Amino acid sequence: MTPQAVLAQPFTLPNGTVVKNRLFKSAMSEALGTRAGGATPELARLYGAWAEGGIGLCVTGNVMIDRRALGEPGNVVIEGEGDLAALRAWAQAATQQGAQCWVQLNHPGKQAPKGLNRENVAPSAVPFRPEMQAFFPTPRELTDAEVHELVARFGRAAGVVKQAGFSGVQIHGAHGYLVSQFLSPHHNRREDEWGGTPEKRRRFVLAVYRAMRDAVGPTFPIGIKLNSADFQRGGFTEEESLDTIRALAEAGIDLIEVSGGTYEAPAMTGVKARAEPVKDSTRQREAYFLAFAEKARQAVRVPLVVTGGFRSLEGMAEAVSSGAVDFVGLARALAIEPDLPRRLLAGQQPTQTVRPIRTGIGMVDRMGLMEVTWYTGQLKRIGRGEAPKPKESALWVLLGFLLKQAGLGRKKRPTRLRAS
Repeated sequence: MTPQAVLAQPFTLPNGTVVKNRLFKSAMSEALGTRAGGATPELARLYGAWAEGGIGLCVTGNVMIDRRALGEPGNVVIEGEGDLAALRAWAQAATQQGAQCWVQLNHPGKQAPKGLNRENVAPSAVPFRPEMQAFFPTPRELTDAEVHELVARFGRAAGVVKQAGFSGVQIHGAHGYLVSQFLSPHHNRREDEWGGTPEKRRRFVLAVYRAMRDAVGPTFPIGIKLNSADFQRGGFTEEESLDTIRALAEAGIDLIEVSGGTYEAPAMTGVKARAEPVKDSTRQREAYFLAFAEKARQAVRVPLVVTGGFRSLEGMAEAVSSGAVDFVGLARALAIEPDLPRRLLAGQQPTQTVRPIRTGIGMVDRMGLMEVTWYTGQLKRIGRGEAPKPKESALWVLLGFLLKQAGLGRKKRPTRLRAS
């Protein structure tokens, strides 16, 4: 088969859902919600562009389940049916041309910048590493009652996602957010039913899955984005990840997307902690986490996706043909080339190259924070109906971001003082 024919094959999930091709758009934060956390016409326009661009399965950026806990300004929040009309408009645009669109549900836990929320919460009160403590406050440890409440919130949000007309839901269990924090012995130092052993650390993600399943029924797709490892000393290891994958497979998860890293060790961008280089073997095979996916494939038969590192039509097709994965995950490439799926399925190579986003400021570049901010800016351009700017200056974007954050900080101070 030609590479394009490999990627054009439809795939049927175990629950009967048919995805029209093997191209999977992974979640990227859009920051296009209203101040109240509602969906917007810009989101519908952005996801409509991806649907028309030929994507098979599209996952939204992280939608929060608690407006008290945002990951960044502009997050959409689902706490109930209050914004159902706008969510339906988003879903309708995103599922054009037979595309699947799943909503990624998330809670940031400790991984939210200072000043954004009244407080940050986490499994345990573990601070960030010293050079990041100026940006992220030490979180407060969640009570047992609060943990149960958050599980219920995940379930309730999943029910609204289905009601709005989206075609599935994904748990964000990667990249250092709350679900990932519960899984990690570095972040989760509890000694109650939610921590202390790998089995207890897995209870939160399994409880979230069960709450979602109860809300959406047996045939609505539920997937998860899961770290292969945290790449932090004392963190979530490959062995624990494989055990978590086995537990989720037994519970009935429909699709697993493999990724890795956190804000403190951003391996998902190709930049590990302390700017460690990517291995030559990884470059040759393109995908960052393909070797781990092969281990997961030996452990379970659940459909798998790997996101990160794909650069060529041949590399994508080889990953699928090898049997290691069922879908090829694309993210940043679609922020600068939204019609890339159509081009790949026609046998053409990408016209744009995903490059590291560098400001020239060492501390900022090592943390990989501009990998989020710069690409979010491209998504906003598409949402406004404009073309992406693949050559836009990272330093210029950083300056604009800092000025905007300073303005948000001034607006938030009076509210915070009144609340205290």
